[in-house]
Amino acid sequence: MPKLFEWSGYKFFFFSNEGNPLEPCHVHIRKGDATAKFWLVPEIRLAKAYSMSSQELKRLEGVVLQNSERIKEKWNEYFDI
Repeated sequence: MPKLFEWSGYKFFFFSNEGNPLEPCHVHIRKGDATAKFWLVPEIRLAKAYSMSSQELKRLEGVVLQNSERIKEKWNEYFDI
């Protein structure tokens, strides 16, 4: 499970096995038992979330947006795209 970075206690990561065929670029976020998944392509949007408020998700969407190029680079590097 490659960890990308942490922000305010939230861990941003993706899984080593992201489907076969490989799912489009996305990021998972976890803090305690709360989780979320954001797609990065074709646009940044929430895929799913559990135990997170809409306010948290809005902040996290902003963090994903600010770090989207970094996340995409790490994704492409890891999956050799």
